[in-house]
Amino acid sequence: MKITVIGAGAIGSAVADELLAEANVAQVQVCDARVRSLQAMREQVQEDKRLRSFQVDARDLSELEPIISGSACVVGCVQAHFNPILAALCLSKGIHYCDLGGSSAIIEQQQALHEQARAQSVWIVPNCGLDPGLVNILCLYGMAQFDRVETVHLRLGDVPLEPEPPFNFRISWSAEKLLEDYTAPVHIIENGGIQQAEPLSHEENIRFPEPFGAMEAFYTDSGLITFARDLIGQVRTLDHKLIRWPGHAAQMRFLLALGFGENRSIDVHTHLTYRDVLLRRLRQRLGGVYRDAVLLRVLVQGWQNGQARTLVYEMIDRYDEEQSVSAMQRCTSIPTAAVALLIASGQVPGGGVAPPEAVIPHQAFYDLVTTRGLAITTTWHDGYVDVGNPAG
Repeated sequence: MKITVIGAGAIGSAVADELLAEANVAQVQVCDARVRSLQAMREQVQEDKRLRSFQVDARDLSELEPIISGSACVVGCVQAHFNPILAALCLSKGIHYCDLGGSSAIIEQQQALHEQARAQSVWIVPNCGLDPGLVNILCLYGMAQFDRVETVHLRLGDVPLEPEPPFNFRISWSAEKLLEDYTAPVHIIENGGIQQAEPLSHEENIRFPEPFGAMEAFYTDSGLITFARDLIGQVRTLDHKLIRWPGHAAQMRFLLALGFGENRSIDVHTHLTYRDVLLRRLRQRLGGVYRDAVLLRVLVQGWQNGQARTLVYEMIDRYDEEQSVSAMQRCTSIPTAAVALLIASGQVPGGGVAPPEAVIPHQAFYDLVTTRGLAITTTWHDGYVDVGNPAG
């Protein structure tokens, strides 16, 4: 089978590498408008005759159309606003499509294609990366092992291995996505109903093995509104918090309280907004290549065979020194490639628009991502334990 990846950036090139690791993939095509990105991708991806690259802009649909023709699946690894356009193009060609997700408004544009996609037995699957993506699937995979679920806590973060004061933080992917998560209302489930919470609030201590130790976690928007709506009636409590080195939430609250998250022009003589300035400075001061780790903990509490129990999934993934691949690249590309492979190989019957947790077979997905190197541990506890330190 042939799979096409749109975007040869850090994530797109890592997705291509993961796809080439599967023997039943006959060809992987990677498209990008930037020659340097394609060259860097070829340097990162091991030389493989099955790999083909095309210099083409994601906006040039007439040029993309013949390239993606015959693909079993197309994977979108470009800026989120391209996702609805690429999904519509794939649907017109009868090709499955998946991507890394975007804002609620972007997901709604894709959902408008649902009836047509279902009629054509074509899947359009957004939110296939790490969060949302892997985290959501682990959540439902764990919930299915209980007779009744009470509480679900989702905790995740990408952190530098060598934190440098004063920020102790680096941008792993997109400054725009980071700021969106820090300013958009957070949706959680409390007492069985959806509630809104302030981003960067409800800080808690969360502990991981050294060298991390005591970290902090706090509310951020992570596209949880659709997921929360789907779980109404299934859980009493659901929340999502981002993991950072201690002190980060207070720093970001300070910046945003000064108005640097506002889409308001600085003055009448410029089109620049305060948000534009903050985004530029975040990229300049906190961007670039660095050694990182992804910390993940999914905790599910409920009843099993008449007893209160807690299931904890945990993962600590570090920068790959040998391959010079970041933990964020690995933890995003491996789940994305797994979704694409399951869809492309015909293991997901039907069609429509839905997130991966709603359509992908959870066991097959779990087997794929763990086989590819994501070391997810599973621990059961009798009774209920604290998400901040389950073993304590």
